[in-house]
Amino acid sequence: MREPNFERLRTALFCGEPDYVPMLELGIARNIKEGFLGKPITSYADEVEFCYKAGYDTIKLQPKVMFELPSATPDMHIGFEQEKPQRKWATEHFGIISSWADVEKYHFPAPEEVDYSPFEEITRYLPESMKVIGQYGDIFTMVWVVMGFENFSMALFENLELVEFLFQKFGEAVYNLFENMVEFDCVQALWYTDDLAYTEGLMVSPDIYRKYLFPWMKKIGDLCKKKNIPYLYHSDGVLYDVLDDIIACGVNALHPIEPKAMDIVELKKRVKNKLCLIGNVDLAYTLTRGTPEETAEAVKHLLRTVAPGGGYVLSSSNSIPDYVKLENFRAMLETTIKFGKYPISI
Repeated sequence: MREPNFERLRTALFCGEPDYVPMLELGIARNIKEGFLGKPITSYADEVEFCYKAGYDTIKLQPKVMFELPSATPDMHIGFEQEKPQRKWATEHFGIISSWADVEKYHFPAPEEVDYSPFEEITRYLPESMKVIGQYGDIFTMVWVVMGFENFSMALFENLELVEFLFQKFGEAVYNLFENMVEFDCVQALWYTDDLAYTEGLMVSPDIYRKYLFPWMKKIGDLCKKKNIPYLYHSDGVLYDVLDDIIACGVNALHPIEPKAMDIVELKKRVKNKLCLIGNVDLAYTLTRGTPEETAEAVKHLLRTVAPGGGYVLSSSNSIPDYVKLENFRAMLETTIKFGKYPISI
């Protein structure tokens, strides 16, 4: 076990080289945390204990807010208060908003309906050397999910005013969450999440993102610059066509660099000193179907090829869901701690 130190993570997120390669995950399933600790997780104190003992320098928190989303997958990343999610698929054809009449029935959460108590409670248990990352996201995703992707795609041509209205409403609501999270002293980084791509390419034209999403991401980036804190961004898939846009939004670190989507070694050459890279330990095979030995070798490869020079944070290529092998998760942590001291010499 190594002592947590948020400055280690901060240095890496700003493309520097800290004392050790930091570790971070967007989400870790409750059963994995409990298996690692050897006890149930029932409180924020338990969440902090897990992060501390696992070797993380931070804990990620969300405000409690309810967006009505049809058949969306429940968020597995909230923590001990979230029951085991029942996996569902977001609607492909039609959602719950197809017309202005549907908008009248939809409830957009008001600012006063948001509960920020986790950020207050966590300070009772948080060691001084650990900090909080405030996370939320999905402006683009929520727009297409409430409409249904097919309906959303058609509306881009046939009902653009409705699409623009939804981007504005969800954008305002999500941005307000970040405005409030950043005011807590314990919050020393912000993490915006929103999937824009598949492994084969972007979900929609880059122009759609540039007109409706990236301005909101830029506003979050401006918040981070004002506070001088790191700005992390998560999107699955291949993002080459919008890398410059993401950097222009003020993003400091990109997660999770899926192996099938982008070559992380080539990507680091392309964005060196512009973006910290987070992730790339393969979830699809290594962490779920591989062995601890294969996991350790995968981690060593990343430490050898990506970590030198800094600007790298070790993570899975998405998150740690409940079907990851606990022994592989342990191997990932232990290998990083054992071999991740700078200068890297494996």
